Amino acid sequence: MDMGVRFTDLQCKEVICVNDGRRLGFITDVQVEVPEGNIIAIVVPGPCRFFGVVGRTDDFLIPWNCIRRVGPDIVLVDIKPNECRVPRGKRGLLF
Repeated sequence: MDMGVRFTDLQCKEVICVNDGRRLGFITDVQVEVPEGNIIAIVVPGPCRFFGVVGRTDDFLIPWNCIRRVGPDIVLVDIKPNECRVPRGKRGLLF
């Protein structure tokens, strides 16, 4: 899939898994291949724990080749969410 997409075009779009219709969250970051500048993966923060008071669980790191469609408001991905989880870095007690 050849998509000319800028990060600002992806930012704040909701990511939905086409396998089960699950809403994974909103894109907050991307992984880029340097020096080529190709997007390797998108990063979606994991769900909040304990009503958002304690922080979040693992992030979703979704490979670019798993993106099926980029729409005006959503991004459809073909993944198994449990296989795309990566641990969040320890950023303090509450995060």
